Amino acid sequence: MLISEDKYHLIELVNETIVIARKAALAVMEVYIQDFDVTIKSDTSPLTQADLASNKIIVAGLKGLTPEFPIISEESDEIDFEIRKNHRYLWCVDPLDGTKEFVNKNGEFAINIALLEDGKPILGVVGLPAVNQVSWAVKGYGAFLEKDGMVCRLQCKEILRTQSSFNVVCSRSHLDKDTVAYAERFGKVNWMPKGSSMKFVMIAGGEADFYPRLGPTMEWDTAAPHIIVEEAGGKVLDKNTMRPLTYNKESLYNPDFVVFGAYNY
Repeated sequence: MLISEDKYHLIELVNETIVIARKAALAVMEVYIQDFDVTIKSDTSPLTQADLASNKIIVAGLKGLTPEFPIISEESDEIDFEIRKNHRYLWCVDPLDGTKEFVNKNGEFAINIALLEDGKPILGVVGLPAVNQVSWAVKGYGAFLEKDGMVCRLQCKEILRTQSSFNVVCSRSHLDKDTVAYAERFGKVNWMPKGSSMKFVMIAGGEADFYPRLGPTMEWDTAAPHIIVEEAGGKVLDKNTMRPLTYNKESLYNPDFVVFGAYNY
């Protein structure tokens, strides 16, 4: 039986995952309010104590929930494809998405946790530690946001055929001329820079129309917010094939992609 067919189990699982994300967020903020060291990894991306502390909490928590499911995480040892390709269910984790924004102390960083089923996200949690906000989604159940004790359902903004100007979310650290040229094909663009998976949450909440990302990203950057956008009525599509992104691939790199709000054409 597919887990996605058991909504009650998935809702229970997402609630437990939110608890884990909140514990990780506390550890991240403990580091954030202090002076902290920054090291540079082999791919030139930064690493802090917050990445490692968050990863430790999340991995331990998920192993406690589902010890039989492998965990793909940016800050854990890589699992060989020959092993993980045989698993129907895997967790996909970014313990601190937007480490550059964390280092710059602008608050635009996130914690991403997704459960994959046959290469597709069926559960996702995105925590924003700096603003004490959590968004989550379960396949077939909807997408939600909780902040300051209030919970609301997320709903993408409808993109109209007659629309000539667009609110477009872009990376605060990675906007380039190719992305600008692609977005301006649609019409007049109002750019909305933002860090981490917060961009997806903005789409899911109807704050923006679309988000193009032309450049390298990893599966753990997108899996959790992907299901949140989909359950809010949007789409996360490979830019070239216009088909939904898939996960647990041999290469964990994503293709260029575009996140759209709700549209019917």
